[in-house]
Amino acid sequence: MEARLTGLNVYPLKGGGGTALRAADLLPSGLRYDREFMLVRPDGRFLSQRDLARMAVLRPVYDGEVLTVDVADPALAFAPLVHKPVEHGRVLDVRVHRSDCQGVDQGDEAADWFSALLGTDCRLVRFTGERRTSRGDGVVAFADSYPLLVISVESLADLNARIAANGGEGPLPMNRFRPNLVVEGLGAYGEDRVRVLRIGGTVIEMIKSCGRCVVTTTDQDSGARGREPLRTLAGYRRYDGAVRFGQNAVPRVTGPLAVGDPVEVLEAAEPDQGSEAGGPAAELNNSEE
Repeated sequence: MEARLTGLNVYPLKGGGGTALRAADLLPSGLRYDREFMLVRPDGRFLSQRDLARMAVLRPVYDGEVLTVDVADPALAFAPLVHKPVEHGRVLDVRVHRSDCQGVDQGDEAADWFSALLGTDCRLVRFTGERRTSRGDGVVAFADSYPLLVISVESLADLNARIAANGGEGPLPMNRFRPNLVVEGLGAYGEDRVRVLRIGGTVIEMIKSCGRCVVTTTDQDSGARGREPLRTLAGYRRYDGAVRFGQNAVPRVTGPLAVGDPVEVLEAAEPDQGSEAGGPAAELNNSEE
């Protein structure tokens, strides 16, 4: 079967739900508008589903002009936030894990809306400045570490089969893992076995396997937490101090992407680089949000 791109997902608000797209522009920093906005505590540290599972029900959509955030849970009686981004407001020093960066404060109305919904004092910021990846010489906005997360359809199918065999709850949807690019035709964990992929007219390089966290156990429709997939993944995908699923990647040739684009392996990964499946070297790292 010819490999192809079957999913494109952008996450305008870090920690909020994803927007499935049919087509998108791939930039050096990833898909256009990905993780452009973020919620921060008063001390500048970012908020995520790790701390507030309720963030899973946020449904942000950004068209480059207006950020609209709806709430998927009907029990939360909040009218959607419709926000025109502030471009030249107060610049705040903020932190994503151990990475210091900056964001433009988006004002009191947005801060009050999110603070009331989430039950914690926070402010909305928009990325500004420059932030580079620790490996691979890439650039990134507010994503945890890398511009892209790639997962294959067959990897999830294999995981779900293992969850069922273990008597766990499932099957789990792909949105538990919050990928940007979903591919089909590489085989189970095929993303671990390639170094460079051509997708349509673009080229991406796999940099490292993605360490997964409690966000993967969070139902993206309700915010409820369970035990899977970490319980099952820990039995066969734990190495270098983390449970791993999916590959972090950096764009090398940018351009338009569309669901259905052909996927071609330009360079295979070396077989002895850290993962059980023989993928790029593992490195302890946070799960992508």
